[in-house]
Amino acid sequence: MNELLTYLLEASICLAISLLFYKVVLSDLTFFGWNRAILLSMLGYSVIIPLLSFQVTTGPAVMQEVLLPEFLVGKPVDQEPNSFTVFQILFSIYLIGLIWTATRLIYGFVQSFILLGKSELLYYKNQYIAVHPEFTPASFFQYILLPKFHQEDEDQQRIILHESVHVSKKHSYDLLFVQMAKVVFWFNPLIYLFENAIREVHEFQADQGVTSSYSQSEYSRLLLRLLTAGRGWQFMNNFNQFQTKKRIIMMNKTKSDQSQLVRFLMAIPVMGLMFFAFSCDIAKVDEEMEGPTQMGEQAKTMSPAALNARLKTGKDGNEIFDVVETPPNPPGGMVGWNEYLSQNLTYPSQAREMGVEGTVIVVFVVNSDGSISDVDVLRGIGAGADEEAMRVVRNAPNWTPGEQRGRAINTRMRLPIRFLLGGSEVAKTSNPV
Repeated sequence: MNELLTYLLEASICLAISLLFYKVVLSDLTFFGWNRAILLSMLGYSVIIPLLSFQVTTGPAVMQEVLLPEFLVGKPVDQEPNSFTVFQILFSIYLIGLIWTATRLIYGFVQSFILLGKSELLYYKNQYIAVHPEFTPASFFQYILLPKFHQEDEDQQRIILHESVHVSKKHSYDLLFVQMAKVVFWFNPLIYLFENAIREVHEFQADQGVTSSYSQSEYSRLLLRLLTAGRGWQFMNNFNQFQTKKRIIMMNKTKSDQSQLVRFLMAIPVMGLMFFAFSCDIAKVDEEMEGPTQMGEQAKTMSPAALNARLKTGKDGNEIFDVVETPPNPPGGMVGWNEYLSQNLTYPSQAREMGVEGTVIVVFVVNSDGSISDVDVLRGIGAGADEEAMRVVRNAPNWTPGEQRGRAINTRMRLPIRFLLGGSEVAKTSNPV
């Protein structure tokens, strides 16, 4: 649930950056095909980027030991029965909105096909024309929709040419993609601004197709005469749906110089910045070695001597491996290991009395003979928890050693142990600050 909210937040930030870039840098250009491509690309990019994750290492080399599953000591935080957290409430609201938006999308799709089934279908100038009294001039995938058809009407010829551009450039598929994004981001006003920008570019392209064959002044007067406020269903490009004044201004605007195409290259660093900010996880040794615990205590950091010990050789004098073909295996596998930890780990009384909880990360080496050595704390929480974690690992029975190319080797391991008190117990033992 938290992951979903994080994704929606990060994707919304990407949408805001993309829309701001388009409005400031590109929206005044007459390269309508390029504008359409950049809008669709940045919309798709904003949706996908937060889903990706790449590890980037900075600073000294980070040793990635074989990581064991986290083991929990204590009990989960107590919750009142039938209580709802803020996240659960927000998720419920989001889910209701998503279902409602998806239902409207499906209903609009079905309703459009029902009207098409009731309409009179014609084939005129290599175009499919659907005629029905309830239609306003529009396009729907490969169909041009008209309330009536008069072949000799010049105004209608201009309308058909306008809608044929929508059909030939497959604008309905753009709108379908936008509508699917609206289902996910129904709560975000930026997605509706994105939709308006894409529809606007569609109209500029269609108007450009008409004015290449007809007078701009006559066509502008036609737009004003047929001024309508409705937009129709989600996948339709209505002939005169919105922003008539801006369309007329854009028709009479001088075409942008070819040198202005360089502006589109500015999208590369913008998209690179979003990729670095939302898809790259920075791994740094300094960050790994220190930081506060969950209770606000300063975490214990590994001493320089202990850090250097991680670089030494194993008991047999050979290299210690961090990445191996066959990892070491405890007696009884992970099930046996968890049983051993549950039977031998106890919550230190000092940590319980002080209300200290958090995660202790223990590092150790499984030698080529299966014995365990070089046990130390990479990150601790104090109050006796560090010592308890090391004690249990030191006393563990021998493992089956790891193997590299069929040979037993020394392997460095990492074990996170989470010490967790119940909510009521923390309330009793924590000092009010």
